[in-house]
Amino acid sequence: MAFNSREYEWADMSLILGGGDMVEIRAIKYKEKMEKEPIYAKGRQPHSIQAGNQAYEGEITLLQSGYDKLVIAGAGSVLNLNLLGMVAYGNPMSGDAIRTKSLIGLQFTEAENAMKQGDKFMEVSLPFICLNISQLA
Repeated sequence: MAFNSREYEWADMSLILGGGDMVEIRAIKYKEKMEKEPIYAKGRQPHSIQAGNQAYEGEITLLQSGYDKLVIAGAGSVLNLNLLGMVAYGNPMSGDAIRTKSLIGLQFTEAENAMKQGDKFMEVSLPFICLNISQLA
């Protein structure tokens, strides 16, 4: 087995939202969270840690043209969308194994447009929540 220390690059990442390749993507981040709480009984030290609800959230940053495509798909607002998102990392032509994450039931929670003097293009950041993030490969 050959050792390969090559890391995934931005150019090796693809985002598919609602079946379409979002070539206008500028950034993406997502995370899983779980409520956890120490349980106390006799003494001062916790006896165990109990887990509660899980949550999945993130943010996608797009160029204005990509945001506009989502607005049209959402009949005037991205807040109307309920999407399946697929994030794939890797370039098989470079010998990479493709790693895919599925963002199930993705819904945007905010939509804000902003530009300032000197900007050459508009970026739109869209925070989202989803039902689950699953590893496919």
